[in-house]
Amino acid sequence: MSFPSGRRLVVGAALVDDLARPTRILAARRYATSQAGGWEFPGGKVEPGEAPLAALHRELREELDLPITVGREVHGPMPDGAWPISESWRIRVWLAEPARKDIRPGDAHDAVRWLGVDELDSVGWLPADDAIVAALRALMIPARA
Repeated sequence: MSFPSGRRLVVGAALVDDLARPTRILAARRYATSQAGGWEFPGGKVEPGEAPLAALHRELREELDLPITVGREVHGPMPDGAWPISESWRIRVWLAEPARKDIRPGDAHDAVRWLGVDELDSVGWLPADDAIVAALRALMIPARA
């Protein structure tokens, strides 16, 4: 499989409480990797020959045992709508609503947190996710007090 821009593809889910009116996003803290302790969007690598959305569904089942309803893609600056991660990797991110809200970390993460728009800066996002978080902030609706 060829990869646009010479970069392999990762997919991520910006899990939200409501696709139409998102007020909270789920952040997941990496566990036991070189980026342990960093917060990210659940997801993972697209396998050769695998469609990105099929990979997204597979990764969420594997990481969190979680069925999702996929919403719109959060387009990044690359020609295919992806966001750069490194010289070798890029990520495409979709809004997604989980089938349940009581999400527990799986093997890839040691913690998960639901964050409102005013809490997005309360975790240490992985550097590659900073621009994605900024784009998501613009899509979120502040929760009512």
